[in-house]
Amino acid sequence: MSKTVFALPPEYPVARRGTQVDDYFGEKVADPYRWMEDIDSKETTAWVEAERVCTAEALRAMPERTTLKARLTQLWNYPRYTLPFRRGGALFFTTNTGLQDHPVVCVSQGAGSPARVVVDPNLLSPDGTVGVVTFEPSFDGKLLTYALSTAGSDWTEIHVREVATGHDLPDVIHWAKFTGGSWTKDGRGFFYDRYPDVARGDKLFGRLFGRQSYYHVLGTAQSADLFVFDVKAHPDWHHTQAVSDDGRYLYLRVSPAGTTHTGLYYIDLGDPMAPRVNGPAIPLADAFDANCSILGNRGPVFYVLTYLDAPHGRIVAIDSTKPGSPWTTIVPEGPDSIDQAASSGGRIIVAAFHDAASRLTVYAADGSPPRQLTLPGICSIQGISAVDGSPEAFYQYSSYLVPASIMALDTQTGTTSLFKRAETAFDPTPYETQETFCTSRDGTRIPVFITGRKGFRLDGSTPAWLYGYGGFNIAIPPAYSSPPALWLEMGGIYVQANLRGGSEYGDAWHLAGTRERKQNVFDDFIAAADFLVDQGYTRRDRLVVEGRSNGGLLVGAVVNQRPDLCAVALPGVGVMDMLRYHTFTIGAHWASDYGTSETPEGFRYLRAYSPVHNVREGTRYPAILVTTGDHDDRVFPAHSFKYAAALQHAVAQVPGSPPVLIRIEHNAGHGGSSGTAASSKLIDEWADKIGFAAHFMPAGTLALPATS
Repeated sequence: MSKTVFALPPEYPVARRGTQVDDYFGEKVADPYRWMEDIDSKETTAWVEAERVCTAEALRAMPERTTLKARLTQLWNYPRYTLPFRRGGALFFTTNTGLQDHPVVCVSQGAGSPARVVVDPNLLSPDGTVGVVTFEPSFDGKLLTYALSTAGSDWTEIHVREVATGHDLPDVIHWAKFTGGSWTKDGRGFFYDRYPDVARGDKLFGRLFGRQSYYHVLGTAQSADLFVFDVKAHPDWHHTQAVSDDGRYLYLRVSPAGTTHTGLYYIDLGDPMAPRVNGPAIPLADAFDANCSILGNRGPVFYVLTYLDAPHGRIVAIDSTKPGSPWTTIVPEGPDSIDQAASSGGRIIVAAFHDAASRLTVYAADGSPPRQLTLPGICSIQGISAVDGSPEAFYQYSSYLVPASIMALDTQTGTTSLFKRAETAFDPTPYETQETFCTSRDGTRIPVFITGRKGFRLDGSTPAWLYGYGGFNIAIPPAYSSPPALWLEMGGIYVQANLRGGSEYGDAWHLAGTRERKQNVFDDFIAAADFLVDQGYTRRDRLVVEGRSNGGLLVGAVVNQRPDLCAVALPGVGVMDMLRYHTFTIGAHWASDYGTSETPEGFRYLRAYSPVHNVREGTRYPAILVTTGDHDDRVFPAHSFKYAAALQHAVAQVPGSPPVLIRIEHNAGHGGSSGTAASSKLIDEWADKIGFAAHFMPAGTLALPATS
């Protein structure tokens, strides 16, 4: 790829350095950009607009971006489906024909039957900013709740639609967040979770307290909804609810702030066709001594995935009629870490990680020998859909080179058949994925997946894109995505490191990357980058590092600690101010992984790596493109604002320093994994990120892709 001269900003937009200083246990900490936390102030909005102009002018100096966007659009343009699930004899799922901004909710009678659109959010806004976040059909499949998000917000409105006619009922639920509508079996109403009304100015970014579960009866006002559950003594705790597949119980999962442990409760609804919806919450596993979740039930016996005395996870049966009695182990702990499980037809489907790639096994509740299903090479199970009591199930798998396929499974016979397979414009045959391992600073073995052209030379000449996350017990297993496919076509290699803090090796692996141990995650990522260089996969002048959200924090912290590590850094929607993150939106719940600055110990280790507080003036940083959305109400956009301003102030004093830019998407939220980002916005963002990264690779190391 030939090079043009990058248009370095003659000077970065002025960001006033205020005099705010905070006292943390006797230590004074400056916060010169505190004013940016007032997102809607004239000063902040003026700075945001100036940064948008600055970034747009700089990116216009990359003529290759037009070609990259054209090819990325081609790669993005393929039909995609989500896992189906059956209600009332019909299958419900979402599909995207390729370039639709948001998936469309559909219904069909089964494999081979035509799909009919039930909800198309792409018709609801001309700019593509309204999307369906979650939906739930009633037990008979006649009605459907669907939650709409606007401008990428996590706040949603829940609506109700008749499946047959496509008409909406007048019912609308406000102040919902991280919830859908869980129907009672009689179809008269549904459960949902919400927060109390908050002042308009605090709706997007204010700290959230007082989550509550309610039951809405169709045809009544929301103000008449029945209160069901909350944790009054702990208004900062989080909880979720779901109705059991037999309609008899409401499952409740409670997550205390500041811990990874959970508690399980249930409400006995009695007769599913005449439910008592606001009965008492009965404890099932309320010691809060492990992470656990309910998979299903057979009458009063609940099947639970728990990590109690089992760091890799085990599945137990808990008889609710015998409180305090020993749990019966159904699936014992094994050498592989359980990622997800579902109950189907008296059997339990378990997806587990073996060195960060998936294995899929069907277990019987009676203890008969398990049946392992064959998966195609290095791949991951991205979801399992099953109804307790029915042998019909579905699972979805993907790899770095092949997009998601959905398989139908009969859990009684073990037979599988293809339900949907995605076909793309990407040809995977010239490429391969290899799994290897690097050694972290303390000797821990870290899985690293490397995908590239077959037989590429280990002479350091190949540009490499390294992605990491490392947090919140979330695994980042092999999966297909169009942007890495484009990078491969250009001649690069795509690398994913599975860092501590995730769930790849169970509970202990997660805990090893939390709180005072968070530095392990950064060490793991640095080790992976150094490994790529030391083993001849790439060189530092052609290494790109990227991460989003908690991964944005990862990139910010690593670049501060090792500014020599790479040529380009792409921190997206990152948690960058670790001393104040817990004071905004849902941030207080992240204390389970991070701790907070409200304790001396927490302040000490957070201050040591907080990206905003560890930017060093006079340091030569790599080229950096920070990305965020101006309506991100999950990770407050001021995190990225303050971080970018601090970096720009620092590098402005270094002659010839690579640029530090911030791309602030208008009318957008957390994007990516939040499921609220429009495809058109994602394509634009990725074209900018890949173009920016490619521009700072040595001339001739990457090729522009063909677009015809």
